[in-house]
Amino acid sequence: MRMNETEKELIAMVLAGRTEAFEPLVTPYRGPLLALASRLTRNREEALEVTQEALLRAFRSLGRFDPSRSFRNWLFQIAANEARDRYRKKTREQATFRDVAAAAPSASNPEAGHDRREIRADIARALVSLSPREREVFVLRDLEELDIRETSRVLGCSMLSVRVNLSSARRKLREAIRRDFPHLEEGR
Repeated sequence: MRMNETEKELIAMVLAGRTEAFEPLVTPYRGPLLALASRLTRNREEALEVTQEALLRAFRSLGRFDPSRSFRNWLFQIAANEARDRYRKKTREQATFRDVAAAAPSASNPEAGHDRREIRADIARALVSLSPREREVFVLRDLEELDIRETSRVLGCSMLSVRVNLSSARRKLREAIRRDFPHLEEGR
């Protein structure tokens, strides 16, 4: 995905000192960045902070942006890095999330059914079984629908690493769903 002419013009304007051009440049990406950050952090407030910090970093680093790259993927890379940095700083988040997952209602009664929010919550709990890198790869590739090459660029790793982590993530998720959330398999 290459930059369009409007993006090039807006970037040139920002770099020329017209900082108000940054808002229309990033507006189309706010939703996707927030969705990415939400999936990576599993916390709405944290996701909002990650998104805001990513946009601030993008603004500060715009002069170093390579126009031969996709602007969208560059923003995704910044957001993924910010989420990863925050994850490293907050080891207690994992324990808190496990506590929430353990307190979740039992899924032993599939007749009770699940609405969309419950299913999303179950999937989020299943994502706990993944390492941070596997979760990043899975979210970017399968949820954000980036291709392997784009995912490798966003994460700064090889395409082989993306494939290996994606395969591992999918396997672990299948196992977690079969074991802990069998009601999610019913729609197969």
